[in-house]
Amino acid sequence: MVDLLVLGAGSRGFVFAEHAHALGARILGVADPRPERLEAFRQAFHVAHTFRDWREALERPQLAQAAIVALPDRLHKEAAVALMERGYHLLLEKPIAPTWEEVWEVAQAKERTGRMVAVAHVLRYTPYAQALKRLLQEGAIGEPLSVQHLEPVGHWHYAHSFVRGNWRKEGESSPFLLAKSVHDLDWLLFVMPGEVRRVASFGGLFHFRPENRPPKAASRCLECPEEVERACPFSARRIYLEAYEGGERGWPLDVVAHPVTGENLEGALAGGPYGECVYLGRNDVADHQVVALEYGDGRTASLHVEGLSRMRFRETRVFGTEGEFFGDGRYLRVYHFVKGEWFIDLETEREGSIRTGHGGGDFGLTRAFLEAVARGDEGLLEPFAEAVLAHRLTFLAEEARKEGRVVEV
Repeated sequence: MVDLLVLGAGSRGFVFAEHAHALGARILGVADPRPERLEAFRQAFHVAHTFRDWREALERPQLAQAAIVALPDRLHKEAAVALMERGYHLLLEKPIAPTWEEVWEVAQAKERTGRMVAVAHVLRYTPYAQALKRLLQEGAIGEPLSVQHLEPVGHWHYAHSFVRGNWRKEGESSPFLLAKSVHDLDWLLFVMPGEVRRVASFGGLFHFRPENRPPKAASRCLECPEEVERACPFSARRIYLEAYEGGERGWPLDVVAHPVTGENLEGALAGGPYGECVYLGRNDVADHQVVALEYGDGRTASLHVEGLSRMRFRETRVFGTEGEFFGDGRYLRVYHFVKGEWFIDLETEREGSIRTGHGGGDFGLTRAFLEAVARGDEGLLEPFAEAVLAHRLTFLAEEARKEGRVVEV
């Protein structure tokens, strides 16, 4: 049995704790500044030690073998380094840290302490990922030479997280590409390993700007004229209150109000950021971005991250020397130039968001981490070095986008 300390009792921390608890782990301690979140952990997992500040937990003798770090992005480096130095193995929510210098500090601390670190690049831990990887390793399309990957964030998800939510200001959290899609660049390395030589990127904040605000729109959705609010795809009334009336109780509602009740939601939308008009100009992160990678041997890969999209699982196309492949989280379609076409139905959830555990990736990561800690075998985890490289490529892509140039790796 593995004992855990959880830093950050929000949505992600609770999800990982739920999976760990179901797999037999004990949640011995939790840290979060919000009393209602600590109480939720007490009730769900019978946690004995609660802390209002994560640093208080580290003032005690080591509570557990391992820790889950689900704090705000800006705290990841400080917490990760401190935990490793005190003997904890880590399940670390992405990103590792919001700057390359801090990512490198975490990497050095891991090297120095010898701790295991499982970065929450959950796409690698899905049944879909494992099936796709087997096909490619078996040579189903020959040698892969080009990958096209789409991350359709979802219009309301983008509005929730990147216009109204914790990641709307780059200076307070992370760049859009890092916060949302560092594990998409990691996915490209998973699908087509190799040395990347050059990076280019384009995109920015196009739509969620004050000049695109509808005439007569109010500053809050609950105060907006009905004819304007009903025509807006980003209406907080539709995304939260009507979802609640339809039976929803989990994410994203539990981020807006906790506990989730109609009264608490209305109060949050009347006075908090999740009820604001998306066109007030209080966000500065990109709402669309393209990244292009050139490998040292001439192979290429591209990533599209689209805030204005229908929410669904990521879609990947791989082109090889003997055929091509398409996957969407559930279905795998293989077309071989000689053998023809065939389909594989994995019978998994295709939506792929946090609401469905990222297609099984949240559970798969938690299970792999607990097994690695129990056995003392880091080989059960996806390589930390590849997660670090994905972060490096993300920072270089942002450098390329902001400076308008191709960046050498």
